[in-house]
Amino acid sequence: MKLEMNLTSALRIIAHRYRHHSAKQIYWSKSKTFRHLVCLLAASNRDFAKVIVHDLWKYFIRGNPPINGQTRERAQAALKWLYLAQDATPDDGVAHGYFPCANQSTQGWGPSYPETTGYIIQTLLDYAHYYPEEEARQRAMRMALWEAEIQMPSGAVQGGPLCSPENQVAAIFNTGMVLQGYTSALQYQYDERILTSAQLAAEFLLSDLGDDGHFQSHGTFVKQGRTKTYNCLCAWALYRFGEYVQEPKYKAAAVRAVEAAVGEQQENGWFANNCLTHPKSPLLHTIGYTLQGILEVGVLSNNPQFIAAVQKGTDPILKQMSPKGFLYGRYFSNWKPANFSACLTGNAQLAGICYRLFQVTGHDNYRQAADILVNYLKGLQAMESSNPALNGAIPGSYPILGKYMTAGYPNWATKYFLDSLLLQDQMSNS
Repeated sequence: MKLEMNLTSALRIIAHRYRHHSAKQIYWSKSKTFRHLVCLLAASNRDFAKVIVHDLWKYFIRGNPPINGQTRERAQAALKWLYLAQDATPDDGVAHGYFPCANQSTQGWGPSYPETTGYIIQTLLDYAHYYPEEEARQRAMRMALWEAEIQMPSGAVQGGPLCSPENQVAAIFNTGMVLQGYTSALQYQYDERILTSAQLAAEFLLSDLGDDGHFQSHGTFVKQGRTKTYNCLCAWALYRFGEYVQEPKYKAAAVRAVEAAVGEQQENGWFANNCLTHPKSPLLHTIGYTLQGILEVGVLSNNPQFIAAVQKGTDPILKQMSPKGFLYGRYFSNWKPANFSACLTGNAQLAGICYRLFQVTGHDNYRQAADILVNYLKGLQAMESSNPALNGAIPGSYPILGKYMTAGYPNWATKYFLDSLLLQDQMSNS
């Protein structure tokens, strides 16, 4: 891929990075990169080292050729990797991801991650709905029951990787993602334990919603601030559960949360207060969360203003996309790139949003953009490595040593890639 970035943008990224990070933070970041590189010299990481070398070669020299077709084959590979991530933990949760340089004591796999296990439930059940895959249903139900077992007494879900009860801190976003999984599980198969946990989670979401329509309990793993716009994705789960139990108060609260998120949108489509750590240059990942939450509640509530807000926030991003499907991972408020690498989770999320916009609006440019994004990601999915932990997964960044989830494969990147592959397969057969 030939990077097209003017000198002004490049200098602004560098200046922003050094202006907003202390010397200590910069030192630890560089030290972490150095440790990754040293770790790659180990014989056990030979396959991963090859991936990194090939990845850098593509990024700087050859480019990443998109792959047309192979949708079901690659969806199955992504599914099997998610199975592997679940099997890598001592419980029924899904491992945080595969990070061979950071988790050497566990052969590269991280601990169970309640937040993303929650919305992986929905993905597995969606897969099983379209294809005859009973194992996906069984695994999803095991995940849902595990989530019910570890739920906090308040109904909340803890932030971060699984930890002991005395160390758990409630995180509203995580609670919404697990409610998403509970609702999908209930729609597939009624279970009293799951329903009870879902009701507790929904009530926690309701109690946490402020008078301004923003959720308040962000947990300890993100930079603190009154507003986290991407929390509006919780509204989708709350609305779905409200429909399932026929409770209007949940749906009304969901609409309020989305109205508050739309209120953070600038005239050019960019959303303020919309990042885990750097609200002045949000990740494409959290932009994707916001767009998806607004879109899906807009569809469920039949609100054309919400749909229009999603188009307003999506169209400027698509203008930044290269013809082959590359997108930078962060954006300033004028939609200029705010870093040099890609956040591939965001690419996958945007593809799914574009497929849904095509379904909702009928505008074919969204479907075309989604296909470009998905086919680009296919070119970054390993399929033939001798290390099974690499096959089927999508890295956090491109190149893989980029700034988001450096040197590894977070489970949510592969989850969103699989979601988009399922939509692509539906489109090609419709």
